[in-house]
Amino acid sequence: MDWSILILGFAGGMVRGLVGFIKHQYSYKGVGFKIPYFFTMVFLSGVVGMLVASIFDIGLIFAFIVGYAGGDFIENVYKTIAKKPSLYSLPEDLLKK
Repeated sequence: MDWSILILGFAGGMVRGLVGFIKHQYSYKGVGFKIPYFFTMVFLSGVVGMLVASIFDIGLIFAFIVGYAGGDFIENVYKTIAKKPSLYSLPEDLLKK
């Protein structure tokens, strides 16, 4: 296994984690920024991307794309099973609306 595939898969997963987190921050008002939570989620997204890229060992360009899409796929599977619209919890004042 080529290390560059793992690194690019990790990078794709990290980008997916960043996009998801930023999207959540701008979608709701009153959402606090928690630094440990942010780094944990981005790191976990990177690990998921790396694992998915290692399974689909196609090439370097696809490793990044599969790393990004792998995190998205797992997020959607979780939301379907848990029957939740989002991975993130909403502040109490938004839930009452």
